[in-house]
Amino acid sequence: MGSETKVKVGGIMASLGLATVSILSLPNRPDVAGTVLHALGRRNINIEFVVHNLDLEGNGNMIFCIDQKDLEAALGVLEGVKPLIEAKGISYHPNVAVISVFGPHFRERPMISGLMFNALGTAGINVLAISTSISSCSCLIQADQAEDAMRALHETFEAPHQVTKFAP
Repeated sequence: MGSETKVKVGGIMASLGLATVSILSLPNRPDVAGTVLHALGRRNINIEFVVHNLDLEGNGNMIFCIDQKDLEAALGVLEGVKPLIEAKGISYHPNVAVISVFGPHFRERPMISGLMFNALGTAGINVLAISTSISSCSCLIQADQAEDAMRALHETFEAPHQVTKFAP
């Protein structure tokens, strides 16, 4: 994509050194997300990215990213709350990255997510999860694809800021 056709965004960010945890087949109850996130917070485990959805049977699935150094502690916390939330399974991946395109007013620019995921798909980057806000579009990928993802996004977008953040 030539520079004259690049769409301007506020920046592109990669966050590395992360692990992802999935909690599978949760009952659709109002207390589940709070129970999980509160238990992790009490152990000082920060959540960088979270997605929760319902499957065809009405069961919830939650996926979130944490610093890799917190993975063992998080799995211990989740095993403790698993009976309370009636989850059927917990899985994890220790080496993932969150890639984000941000900035301002995405609500008024519907092409950002399409351009982002088209660029990643063309580059052969498999997206594991997507989360958006009013001013950002983020996705979870395998960490070994982060450099290729950043390159593809910089070929697509004009971004004055590029940040690569490593988890502490």
